[in-house]
Amino acid sequence: MNAPGERIILAAGRHLQLVRQGHWEYADRTSAREAVALAAVTDEGELLLVEQYRIPVGRRVIELPAGLVGDIAGEEDERLETAAGRELLEETGYRAARLELLTSGPPSAGMASEIVAFFLASGLVKVHDGGGDEGEDITVHAVPLAGIEDWLDRQGAAGLLIDPKIYAGLYFVGRR
Repeated sequence: MNAPGERIILAAGRHLQLVRQGHWEYADRTSAREAVALAAVTDEGELLLVEQYRIPVGRRVIELPAGLVGDIAGEEDERLETAAGRELLEETGYRAARLELLTSGPPSAGMASEIVAFFLASGLVKVHDGGGDEGEDITVHAVPLAGIEDWLDRQGAAGLLIDPKIYAGLYFVGRR
């Protein structure tokens, strides 16, 4: 069933707008086409994760490396693979020899219009320390796949939030 009713913009900011369509209200990203998330595994069997403070939840969050597609002026038609490689390098300092599209879909279909494309990144080479761009404060973690659940549990017990997309990434890594 399609959402009935006219699409009404309730509020608009620089990157998002709040929309009402019929009885539904949701966030719509206006400054990017899509997002990418990466399950990046080193040759040593480590999953690359990033940690950063997220203002909407008021806490540090452990996440897969991720970012927006087409959010750079002049690059609005950026390919998914290009954005995935760019975000991996920017956030973690690693370059991937191979990027494989795994799946795509909405991470929060009842709240936002955003679609996330998941990639498996392999053949990784460390180029620099990572940490994001000038507006980000990212800590990079290379976590051995053997024991990653315990590591994530410890991070959660220490007060960090764990993004559930990590578990989706681990599912795809486990299938390989």
